[in-house]
Amino acid sequence: MKNKNVGFLIVGISVFIFLIVLIFNTALQTIVGTTCSHGPTCSMFDTITIQTWISLTIAIFVLFIGLFLIFSKEEKEIIIKKVKEKSRKKKINLSGLDSIERKAVSLLKAEDAMFQSSLMEELGVGKVKMTRLLDKLEAKQIVERKRRGMNNIVVLKR
Repeated sequence: MKNKNVGFLIVGISVFIFLIVLIFNTALQTIVGTTCSHGPTCSMFDTITIQTWISLTIAIFVLFIGLFLIFSKEEKEIIIKKVKEKSRKKKINLSGLDSIERKAVSLLKAEDAMFQSSLMEELGVGKVKMTRLLDKLEAKQIVERKRRGMNNIVVLKR
């Protein structure tokens, strides 16, 4: 809800409280006037006026809160836009690579990421040769190995 709407609601509640206090007060004065035998010097009349002033003060306080909310300025929304940059794929220079390295890079381009064991099976090389091949490609900053449990996942650097 907006502040103005809440303010109008609170003003309506304070007017309702004000009316209830006045109705209750007049009913209480008629009851005390008919039942009290001391007349206007009775102490019940003093407590009625004190209670009336206290309740009207509370109703006026609630009214001021409502008026404050009605006339206060709305808070402005701060809009923050997040700019997403598209990650541009870096062109990989394949000129300095031998045939197995080129084949590994082309497989990684097609799959985006592969486990080292799958890449080893696709290329038909052993563990040692695969490790050395990936070491060379990591040194040239073409691929990156990430540890996933007991396996390595090989990803092209972007």
